[in-house]
Amino acid sequence: MGNEKTVLITGLSGLIGGLLHSRLQENGGYRVRGLNRTFLEGVECFQGDIGEMGTLAPAFVGQDTVVHLAAQLQDEPWTGLLNTNIEGTYNVFEAARLAGVRRVIFASTGSTVRGYENIDPYSALVTGKYDQIKEPWPLVTEQMVWPSGTYGASKLWGEALARHYADTYDMSALCVRIGVVTTNDQAITPRERSCWLSHRDVVQILIRCLEAPASLRYDIFLATSANRWGYRDISHAKDILGFVPQDGAN
Repeated sequence: MGNEKTVLITGLSGLIGGLLHSRLQENGGYRVRGLNRTFLEGVECFQGDIGEMGTLAPAFVGQDTVVHLAAQLQDEPWTGLLNTNIEGTYNVFEAARLAGVRRVIFASTGSTVRGYENIDPYSALVTGKYDQIKEPWPLVTEQMVWPSGTYGASKLWGEALARHYADTYDMSALCVRIGVVTTNDQAITPRERSCWLSHRDVVQILIRCLEAPASLRYDIFLATSANRWGYRDISHAKDILGFVPQDGAN
């Protein structure tokens, strides 16, 4: 027990939180706790709302790493985005700082670059107009931004906040721009086949971030599976983290 790494997952009741929790339990070496608004049976869990700073502090004490997954996943309502994605993300980083957490892994989103889908060749890729595409097409990298909606913009705020905390405090902050993770773990539509991130691959990259050396202070990683019609460049995640997708959509 004394050699286990402690990990706090916000939004543990969500799809990705559940997948990560299950894998960490299988692998061993981690003591996982959740921070959730609702009680979860059979899970060591703190109840609290990340939008309310006063409820968070006990959950962060003694944690080595925080995986921040809790978020509102759509543009509306704005009050939800403000409470959860803006104020809530600040509260998570600040509570982590106060508790001496060594690393925060911030679940960003592919919506930070989804705006590129407004122009070719990316619009053709996500609508399945493959006969209009000339190969090879230029890939969108982790250094590029073109947010889609207020949701995408709110996640860019989180990435910028992560940069600030990594620069200013003794904390590592890694941001993962998560692709399309489907409940059924399948890529059906053309857009899903372009941006899909399988259950195995989303868990893999988060664990790679958990296990990355402490010297990695800040970075942003695009995360999709090895999709035939993908446009997001995942080579940086491979080079820095060793992320190699196990799955891919054709």
